[in-house]
Amino acid sequence: MHFPLQSTNTRSRIRRTAGTASTVVLVSLLASCSGESQGGDGGGDTTGTTAGPGTGSSIVSGSSGSVGQATSGGSTSSSGGPAASGGGDSGTGGGDGGSGGGAPAVCPETYSNPLIWEDLPDDEVIRVDDTYYYTASSFHHSPGAPLLRSYDLVHWEYVSHSVPRLDMDASYDLNGGRSYVNGIWASTLQYRKSNETFYWMGCMHNKGGGWVFTAKSPEGPWEKHKGGCYYDMGLLIDDDDTMYVASGNNTISVAQLSADGFSQVKSQVVFQTPGTLSGPLEGSRFYKKDGNYYIFTTQYANGEYVLRSTNGPFGPYELRPFAVKLPYAGAPGSGGSPHQGGIVETQNGEWYYIGFNDAFPVGRIPVMAPMTWTDGWPSVTLVDGKWGGTYPFPNLPCGSNRVTPPPSKDTFAGETLRPEWEWNHNPDDTKWSSGAGLTLQTATVTDDLYAARNTLTRRIAGPVSIGTIELDHSKMKNGDVAGLAALRDVSAWIGVKKTNGGTRVVMTNGVNMNTSWTTTSKGNEVAGADVTGDKIWLRVEANVRTDGGGAQARFSYSTDGTRFTDLGNTLNMTKDWQYFLGYRFGIFNYATQSLGGSVNVASFEVTKP
Repeated sequence: MHFPLQSTNTRSRIRRTAGTASTVVLVSLLASCSGESQGGDGGGDTTGTTAGPGTGSSIVSGSSGSVGQATSGGSTSSSGGPAASGGGDSGTGGGDGGSGGGAPAVCPETYSNPLIWEDLPDDEVIRVDDTYYYTASSFHHSPGAPLLRSYDLVHWEYVSHSVPRLDMDASYDLNGGRSYVNGIWASTLQYRKSNETFYWMGCMHNKGGGWVFTAKSPEGPWEKHKGGCYYDMGLLIDDDDTMYVASGNNTISVAQLSADGFSQVKSQVVFQTPGTLSGPLEGSRFYKKDGNYYIFTTQYANGEYVLRSTNGPFGPYELRPFAVKLPYAGAPGSGGSPHQGGIVETQNGEWYYIGFNDAFPVGRIPVMAPMTWTDGWPSVTLVDGKWGGTYPFPNLPCGSNRVTPPPSKDTFAGETLRPEWEWNHNPDDTKWSSGAGLTLQTATVTDDLYAARNTLTRRIAGPVSIGTIELDHSKMKNGDVAGLAALRDVSAWIGVKKTNGGTRVVMTNGVNMNTSWTTTSKGNEVAGADVTGDKIWLRVEANVRTDGGGAQARFSYSTDGTRFTDLGNTLNMTKDWQYFLGYRFGIFNYATQSLGGSVNVASFEVTKP
């Protein structure tokens, strides 16, 4: 995993963390602040221009927690621990910056876009006191709705999932059907101060209905409640504690919810997408500022618009452009034209807009820009007329040593999985365990990777990630297939096959689905070799940049963990958007003849070239 925080600015400034805050021991993240090339200009110039209100506007009157749930990573110890590098060449932060009495953390003068080079779309970012939380879509993956945490909007850690299991329909179990690209689309997360409770709300796309999950702590446990089903919903908790939801595609509605948030009191259409736009508005995020109500919406792939009402949550609303077709100066190969996100105000009164870039094959990745308000309308701060590649670091205490990034090597030492992991559909929890490595028993008899249960996935981080597993295959049965995939609707994998008591390592390409998410090809074995012994190391090197030379994955193996041999050909990763999700590493084990076999994954390691 890689949380890029590159900077070419050699100056650094010290931002002290809050003295009363507890801290976590920081596990170092490989290249978390490496000097990978970042495009763009501006260098954090604070004299940038803004993009926002424009002159055109229109007014429309209003009218009528289970087994396998990931837990927070990291210790709650207040000892200093190893600190992550501070970003670019600005030096490293030391100490815990909190009550432990160590030296304060050090952050660079600027941060860089993309904010996180991972597939975390449909984001909503909220602040609770001095802590920021980020939710994202996860579709058919389980657990769902990943929750991230930050103290400075730049350094983030995975904390938990708001939806512990997608137990809303049998298709999420790969039972009698499949739910690829269904599940958790644009959902919403807010914190209600009156009862000190986090609320996640979402409508399971296509299959499963509407749900509300609540928790007193972001780590959970998360409690499940039946709720309303609203398309691309944004939750607002008003000053009087009334809860409202803005939602819809093309037609935007506002619903008032019951006091507990689990049912609807009334709903009203508040806006219709004007015919002058090239497509429907959707992706609502709902806010209140200075007595005015704002619904931020996206016109998919083109940009963000904002609706404003000065007459209450039910309108009427006026529409203005906010971030439409903005040129992007971020890292090469990380997409462009940011859109569909949300805004957040810091405890120091600064405002930021966090949207995402379509950046397939990696997916849709978050980017962040400062914003300002003028005469009640918001504007994005630009650098030389573009969404900046770098901006001044937020005026916040440096949080680099208060979060726990994913370790570069996961040995599956705990009984629960780290929160970076998600299963492809719900797992069969009787067929896997963690603690002494990851044990995967065969859970499905199939010859189709897309139909196999208990495939464990993790987002591939850009621009290039090398994923390696150490696999003990001594307990596989004849017909079993286990390995590591570059997983999407156009996939390839490297793995071990047991046949007639023999063991072969093979590379298979051309594992494909169509846009109805039906398997059209189970793949063809491109190359293979006989292997002996009980262990093998399998590797996928994935370049997920969008530009030239990107969108390729290569495969190799080793019998000693040191010397790797290339195998097979190159996967040309698809950049098509219809699957919506980006590529993931997928660890799998399935049977083609009968159940009973198993493998043990001693470790999963991510490195950078």
